[in-house]
Amino acid sequence: MTADAAGMEPGTLHLRVNGERRLCPAGLCLDVVLVSLGYHPRLVVVEFNGEILPRDRWAAQPVGESDVLEVVTIVGGGS
Repeated sequence: MTADAAGMEPGTLHLRVNGERRLCPAGLCLDVVLVSLGYHPRLVVVEFNGEILPRDRWAAQPVGESDVLEVVTIVGGGS
């Protein structure tokens, strides 16, 4: 594949994830994007473009160019 004029591979888009610019495949919903970025969806909370998005909406939430995600990993533990 060749990169387009913006330096992206065809079929990809740019996101901002936890303050960093990341590439991901285009045309996916949030649940699949999270997996493609290496997250385990059951162990995260997501703020999507400034709104905490309930988990039951992730599968229907399309992700587009320049969307902003803040992903917080849930950590268990303690005694």
